[in-house]
Amino acid sequence: MSLKEQLLADMKEAMKEREAGKLRLSVIRMVRAAVKNSEINGKKELTEDEVMAVVLKEVKMRQDALAEFTKAGRQDLIDQTKAEVAVLQKYLPEALSDEELRDMAAKVIAQVGADSVKHLGKVMPLVMAQTKGRADGKRVNAVVRELLTQVQK
Repeated sequence: MSLKEQLLADMKEAMKEREAGKLRLSVIRMVRAAVKNSEINGKKELTEDEVMAVVLKEVKMRQDALAEFTKAGRQDLIDQTKAEVAVLQKYLPEALSDEELRDMAAKVIAQVGADSVKHLGKVMPLVMAQTKGRADGKRVNAVVRELLTQVQK
């Protein structure tokens, strides 16, 4: 079952749950609308990876908002945003562990022959392509920088 089909099936299920599935229903509707808008703007149907990218974008937006709500001390919005992120996490692949991410980055660094932080631009796109939504860009950047500084010494 594709991600779009899964979203549709879960939306129907949340509709049947009425009050209990209200939050889930609204989040799924937002994601489906974002997918539809991307399809309209691109004038083509999205692939599975592109749908995953839309879901990742929605999670990222909520995580950024969560940081702002925390600064403002808005506990009600913090709780709601955390619940929305939890709903969206269901549609994302399992996150890479730190060890898996380090191994992946080390292999790419060896493959490219990078020996300093100057080669970050060569390494990052290759590592990000391999992670495919299983690791946040900030996290990948931090690991790659750390490994490159170790190689540099």
